[in-house]
Amino acid sequence: MGSVKDLVIIENPQGEKPGVGKFIFSDRFSVFDWGSMPDTIPNKGKAICIMGAFFFEKLENEGIKTHYMGIVDGEKITKLSDAKNPPDEMVIKLVRVLKPELKNGKYDYSIYKKEKVNFLIPLEVIYRNSLPEGSSVFKRLKEGKIKPQDLGLDFYPQPGQKLPRTIVDISTKLESMDRYILWDEAMEISGLSENEADKIKELTIFAANMITSQTEKKGISNEDGKFEFAFDEKRNIMFVDVLGTPDECRFILDGFHISKEVLRKFYRKTSWYEEIEEAKKKDPVMWRNFVKTPPPSLPENLKNLVSQLYMSCCNEITEREWFKSPPLSDVVKSLKSLLG
Repeated sequence: MGSVKDLVIIENPQGEKPGVGKFIFSDRFSVFDWGSMPDTIPNKGKAICIMGAFFFEKLENEGIKTHYMGIVDGEKITKLSDAKNPPDEMVIKLVRVLKPELKNGKYDYSIYKKEKVNFLIPLEVIYRNSLPEGSSVFKRLKEGKIKPQDLGLDFYPQPGQKLPRTIVDISTKLESMDRYILWDEAMEISGLSENEADKIKELTIFAANMITSQTEKKGISNEDGKFEFAFDEKRNIMFVDVLGTPDECRFILDGFHISKEVLRKFYRKTSWYEEIEEAKKKDPVMWRNFVKTPPPSLPENLKNLVSQLYMSCCNEITEREWFKSPPLSDVVKSLKSLLG
């Protein structure tokens, strides 16, 4: 069970043979790495499932490999276009997750030199169409950890800047605290060849642009987002997990975040959040042990509006009325008025 979706294993992946699984998208949400919060957001799970399936099918239609096999409608596995009701279950091809071992304070990735197929690539790939103030990019540039050229830029970016083209960033995926790395290290730890690294960059930019062109139709700006990849049984690179949803992307409409950022905004004003921040300073790994206050529940009006935010976003991006929900711009106006 994850913090926001559950995985049911139908057939385990073994060796070179992929398995089959099912994502069940819940209405749970998580903020600040806490795990499941006390409330649920009605229909959030269905909205995320639909948007994820929508973009997986668009990629498949372009001949791009993904682990997506269909959604569950009643007892049938089917395409999204054939679904009669909003689904919350997605059937997927499963690959092995090979965990790097922690030895003497360092992660040992040698298993990725031995294994060749049917596993999750241990990287999170981030695309960026803009660099908002507070982006980790600026901190890393200032500290000299990266140069603009490492991001494919020939200029020093400024906070709030829309980029002339999509850039690709990368971090580890399976360490206790993920860290940004450069492509040389990414290739080294995951056993990627230069051609495979280039393919991942190419696929990332293609999918990011595809999401952008779909959201822009509705005036939604696709600022950045993340993808995960795996090798299938023939070492073809495929998209895995979920993509193109407000939980994986930073979508903005009229300067307002269409994502759980609205929930973060509410919680940042609570004493629970202050306690979390202090706890993380004490111990970045075991910080939860120092938090004695439970997270407060959401006000009912905020919970209902966030539910509408996900439902309306889903309706507009997929261009189908899955839910009875107001236009997204109206929901945003109501949220702006409520949150100030």
